[in-house]
This record gives sequence, C-alpha cells and structure tokens, in this order.
Amino acid sequence: MWSTFFLTDEEGRTVTPAATGMVAGGAPGGAAQGAAGLASLMSGRSTFGGNKRRRTTSTGHTMSEAQEGKIKLAFFVAIVGVVLTVLGVGTEFWVELSTPKRFYNNQTCLTAHYGLWKGCTKTLWVADIDPGRDTCGPAELPGESNCTYFKFFTTGENTVMFQKTTQKNLNVAAAMLALFSLFLMAMGAICITMSLSKEILFFLKPASVCFILSGILLLLALVVFHQSLLAFLASDDTVPLDHKLSWSVSCIGCAGAVLVVGGVLFLLLALPHSLWQRCFPQKNSSS
Repeated sequence: MWSTFFLTDEEGRTVTPAATGMVAGGAPGGAAQGAAGLASLMSGRSTFGGNKRRRTTSTGHTMSEAQEGKIKLAFFVAIVGVVLTVLGVGTEFWVELSTPKRFYNNQTCLTAHYGLWKGCTKTLWVADIDPGRDTCGPAELPGESNCTYFKFFTTGENTVMFQKTTQKNLNVAAAMLALFSLFLMAMGAICITMSLSKEILFFLKPASVCFILSGILLLLALVVFHQSLLAFLASDDTVPLDHKLSWSVSCIGCAGAVLVVGGVLFLLLALPHSLWQRCFPQKNSSS
C-alpha cells in the first residue's frame, strides 16, 4: 500500500512517506516514521498560500483589522492636508493689496493679489465698492483683471507692482519649500499605500517622517512668504497700500497643521504594543 502512495512536497518533489521505514526494515518504526513524515508534510502543505502571512507574523509586523482601520483614518486626515496644500499652492490669493479708493480718480481704483507663481492686478469701479470701505476691494468684485506669471521663474527679473519691487530670492525660496513639501507628501502617500497593501507596519515610520516634515516645510514657507511681503511693501513708499493675507494662506496654514497631526498619528500607530502597555497599563478587572 505504501509503495503506491506518493505525495508531492511544496517544491514539486515526490515523497514516499514509508521509504525510511522500508530501508530500515522495521515495520513499526517505518510506520511511525512514515506517519511522522506524512504529518510534517501535511502541516507544511497547510501553509500553502499562507507562507507570506506566516513570515510576517514571525517578525511581528503584520496588522490586524483594527489597526488597518486606524491607519486608513489617519491616512484620510493626511489626504485632507494634501488637498488643502494643492488648493493653496495652486491659487494666487495669498495676499491682497489695495490702494486708497480715490487715489487715482473718482471712478476706478486698483487692487492686486498674488501668490507663489503669479500676480493679478484688477481695476474696480468705485461705485461697486462698499461706501464704508476706505480702500479698493475686495478682489472678488467684478472688474478688468490682468494676471501674469512672475518673471523671476523664467528670466530672473523682479516684478514691479504699484512701483514696489518683489524680492525674488524670498519668493523663490517660499515656492521651493512648498514644492518640496508636496514631494514629501507623495512619498508619504506611497509608504502608506505599501503598508496597507503589504500589511506591514514598518512603512508607517517613514510615512510619519514624510508627513511631519511636509507640514513643517509648509509653515516655514508661510514665514518666508510673509518676510517677502514685508520686504515688498518696504521697497517704495510712493503708493500707499493696504495689505491682508487671503484665503490661500489659510489653506496652507491649516494644511501644515493637519499634516503634522497626521504624521504624529502614523508614528503612534507604528509603536509596538509592548510600549503602549508599558506606558498605559490596563487595570485588572478584579482590582
């Protein structure tokens, strides 16, 4: 019976469970060894299709369904920060500049707004402006608009608005910080995607570093942009201007804070359970 009973191991080789017992010549020993070989082979076969999960569990880096849900929730928080960043970086409403309402004539006035990449000047009708407002604006009012990209990204020249000159070094630095922050967000998103697809918690640590650094760089870009705005306003005093930071800056500020929070959440999820139990021990129900 054993001579006609063949099994195949995981590598495709043919195995005879009773071969060892037949060579030894002892029926009881051969039967025992054959049974042991059959049991070991069947246990090895039971892991077919689950070798990857067994290897990861042996290292303690797999995730449960609860951990996967927490990671997806933290990833949603990070995605909100990414969307706000793209909205703020892609728009030109970082700052609004307004001249006095009747500085040029009694019919029209000028306002401007710009961001990281381009600036827009707009001619508004004085009749459309709120009578209680002393300056021209807001920029959302209908009027003739003229938008151009900054020349310091192409020819290296500064831009002049209202006889004031932009500081290209500071403007370029703020733009580069925002772009590098977007690059770190993309790297963090790739790490989280790999962590969810491979079910490995190791990728949470580099993802947390990427998102925290991206949030810090966004906040640093706001500081540099504000310094460039102050230098722009101090370059000439001929035309009085009223300035205020607009909604694009609010998007960037909120995005920086959300990304830092998302990175901290990923870092907490990457901590081992032993550390959690050590820091927050669970009380015994009997006590």
